[in-house]
Amino acid sequence: MRMPIIALIALTVVFTVSMLSAPVPIQSQIEKDAGLGVLSSNSQKGGEEETGPYEVVPKWPQPFARQGYIQGSQGGVFAESPNRIFIANRGEIKLPEKLPNNFNGAWGSFGTPATGQKPEMRNCIIIVDANGKLIESWTQWDKLFEGGRGPHAVKISPYDPERNVWVVDDMRQQVFKFSNDGKKLLMTLGEAGVAGNDDKHFGRPTDIAWLPDGTFYVTDGYTNTRVVKFDKNGKYLMTWGTPGTGPSQFDTVHSIAIDKNRRLYVSDRGHSRIQIFDENGKFLDMWPNIRQPYHIMMSADQYLWVADGVSNKFLKYDLNGKLLYSWGTYGTFPGAFWGVHQFSVDPDGNLYTAETFGGRTQKYRPARGADPARLIKAAPLMGKASN
Repeated sequence: MRMPIIALIALTVVFTVSMLSAPVPIQSQIEKDAGLGVLSSNSQKGGEEETGPYEVVPKWPQPFARQGYIQGSQGGVFAESPNRIFIANRGEIKLPEKLPNNFNGAWGSFGTPATGQKPEMRNCIIIVDANGKLIESWTQWDKLFEGGRGPHAVKISPYDPERNVWVVDDMRQQVFKFSNDGKKLLMTLGEAGVAGNDDKHFGRPTDIAWLPDGTFYVTDGYTNTRVVKFDKNGKYLMTWGTPGTGPSQFDTVHSIAIDKNRRLYVSDRGHSRIQIFDENGKFLDMWPNIRQPYHIMMSADQYLWVADGVSNKFLKYDLNGKLLYSWGTYGTFPGAFWGVHQFSVDPDGNLYTAETFGGRTQKYRPARGADPARLIKAAPLMGKASN
């Protein structure tokens, strides 16, 4: 009996030493080997393709809120380049004195939506670099968002050589156009805090899209049920849409995209559908049974990509409305989603997702060996004009 006891003791010592020399939990090591913050189908076996053809970039962006606070609900994100990413941040939320063990740097990890908190309007429009480091904060414009809930969306027209920055504020009933450096407010549409449905007012506007000549359309919105058309100088041209369930009728007009043939795709979020129009508002088609299309984007290769806020998936459609591919899952862990409110893709193919409920913006890079057909291709911006 002496030899088995000695062998057992030796085996125990070896096991103990091995555990001390490798303190990383098995699950964490598996996730590390997968190259993600969560398990994915990038590993050779198993996985659920939670992050599709992408892998999440951990700890992005770097914290930018003041001490004792955290970024609020994320209204939008737009990547001008891989090293200049605009984030529409709905202020900052005060953190509790004691943080739970599962806190991951975003309000959503508390288990309650970031939209349910009262933010302080600070760092509402920020710009980060490829590493998520804060490089600009347009704090001089934070006052524009006081009294509301912060910016709803941020975009740059693909046809603008000046790359002016447009910000939509639904609660304050306004649309702003800034110079690319943020030093000038070039245009304001709507009256601050005053709702209406005429040519000078909005009813909680949500999104914006352009034609090549600078003509643009604003989806309007949570209260109003219409799309408004303006010329390149902001002159009102026309509007269409009414309450109801039929064609050209809306409930929560939330996002808009335009294809190369000048057809407009409008997210009729409350009716779980997308409606298609010509540039003068003539109804052309309808795609039903999309649970809640929060944000839509026309890719460079002319597919419509949809962020669904209920299923928390990305959906790829051809322009006949056929679903081709989907991926994504609900959650507050890295790589999951809780209400993607706007997304953007940079010229290197990196995907950025702003979460209204999760209170975070995430960055995804294309996974090694990913099928190019499953990646979202960014519509290129016009070359930036020299000063």
